[in-house]
Amino acid sequence: MLAPRRLFIRTYVVSVVPPVVYDKKPVPRRYGERKTHLYNQYTRMLAQSNSAPLIFLQHKDFSARKLQDLRREIELASARFAPTLASPSPSPVPAEPPALTVMRTSIFGVALRDFAPIDAEKTTQIAELVEGGFAVLALPSLSPPQLNAILRAIDRVVPPKKDQTKGAETKPSKGKGREEDSGWVPGRPVPRIRPVLSPELRVMGAFIEGRVFSAAGARDVAKLPPLDTLRAQIVGLLSTPAMQLAAVLSEASGGRLARTLEGFKKGLEEQAPPS
Repeated sequence: MLAPRRLFIRTYVVSVVPPVVYDKKPVPRRYGERKTHLYNQYTRMLAQSNSAPLIFLQHKDFSARKLQDLRREIELASARFAPTLASPSPSPVPAEPPALTVMRTSIFGVALRDFAPIDAEKTTQIAELVEGGFAVLALPSLSPPQLNAILRAIDRVVPPKKDQTKGAETKPSKGKGREEDSGWVPGRPVPRIRPVLSPELRVMGAFIEGRVFSAAGARDVAKLPPLDTLRAQIVGLLSTPAMQLAAVLSEASGGRLARTLEGFKKGLEEQAPPS
């Protein structure tokens, strides 16, 4: 009796499990030139993640032309909200555009496992976000309006697919034969119809300033106001008590200050226990 045939399917999963050590194999493993280049590239990407957020994307059925269109739209969307660096010259220095990289999940898993600043828990959380084809969008800096514009551009270039199972009606078969269904002519080969690829792109999560966000969390970060506005709000909250104290002292200037201190003294004497 023949053994059942195994079906091997290639899966795109990031594995952070330590590799199996085999006899007569060099440890650590030696990679070729191409894999070494990718490993160093992914390691630099993780090292810059504290200041450059990483957006994790899942892609499917993308052609080279569609990928070029996506990169162009992302660059145009980011340029409208990109922060500029102060420069003494009349024209400001533009910031670097976001970089969209299609990842090799096996090499990224090795770089993620070996990158020391990220602990095991965050490493596992990032690995669990990866499903299917994997791409990473690296932003030059954290700017919520810029991130929001980029996510809108992604949804515009690759709109999410609608669920076609709802309300779909199956047409009954009319019982036609092969000749009537496909226009087949006896003696001629059936023409091949090239399938039309429908690209898909989905936000899986993000890694921002050492924190792992889900897809919903990444979109919530994109809805925040600019960082300058947030800093101004924090400064306002911290300076409010000092402003109130300054207002009290300004009202108690001159003779009012003496009466205020006298009243404060009497209040302390009344609260003091009798000797």
